[in-house]
Amino acid sequence: MRKIHPDAKAALAGLLKDGMTVMSGGFGLCGIPSVLIEAIRESGVKDLTVISNNAGIDGVGLGMLLETRQIRKMISSYVGENATFAKQFLAGELEIEFNPQGTLAERIRAGGAGVPAFFTKTGYGTAVAEGKETREFDGEHYVMERGLFADLAVIHAYMGDHEGNLRYRKTARNFNPIMATAARVTVAQVEHLVRPGEIDADDIHTPGIFVKRMIALPAGFEKRIEQRTVQKHPAPAAGPDHLPR
Repeated sequence: MRKIHPDAKAALAGLLKDGMTVMSGGFGLCGIPSVLIEAIRESGVKDLTVISNNAGIDGVGLGMLLETRQIRKMISSYVGENATFAKQFLAGELEIEFNPQGTLAERIRAGGAGVPAFFTKTGYGTAVAEGKETREFDGEHYVMERGLFADLAVIHAYMGDHEGNLRYRKTARNFNPIMATAARVTVAQVEHLVRPGEIDADDIHTPGIFVKRMIALPAGFEKRIEQRTVQKHPAPAAGPDHLPR
């Protein structure tokens, strides 16, 4: 099976439909499949349920799909950087299922592992547990959470080979690997496309069996920074030559 496609539109051809559930990788703006998201926007598909740690920012990442109102529901953990999201949610135009971040990660991992549900202490006795089954184990109270599985996962990797084996880099490894396992079809965009065998077996984070289609990003692909901060370092301590005598 040929996994490499010339562009995002070709890679997503025949996969998109109204009302589908899409997982979108990344953490903040780090490791988001921005080129694939843009192709989803251009397709015009609508009424999407999107599972993602966050909702991008205005005009970037999933923020593009919010601006075109292609998303009906978000299953997320943190969405505080997107004013469009807040406006639509407060107006009742967007559904949201909030999850504690660790719970969201485990729901995705469970879905990929074929685990339909699990129990966690997180959220017991709070609004998170409303309407959910709770149980007591060894004197402790737990909330039941359902595993998540999507029609499509779009992810970003630092490196991939022609067989679909992927390697991620730093923070981009937070959600992309588990999402790759938790969808019927996974499509990846990769910064560096290499030949089979060029990624050491010990460095493969996602085996190619999980990846159905891929695109290689162009040289000079822009990586956006959500919030740029610069720490001011204190002046160096006085050395021996500057000590008072």
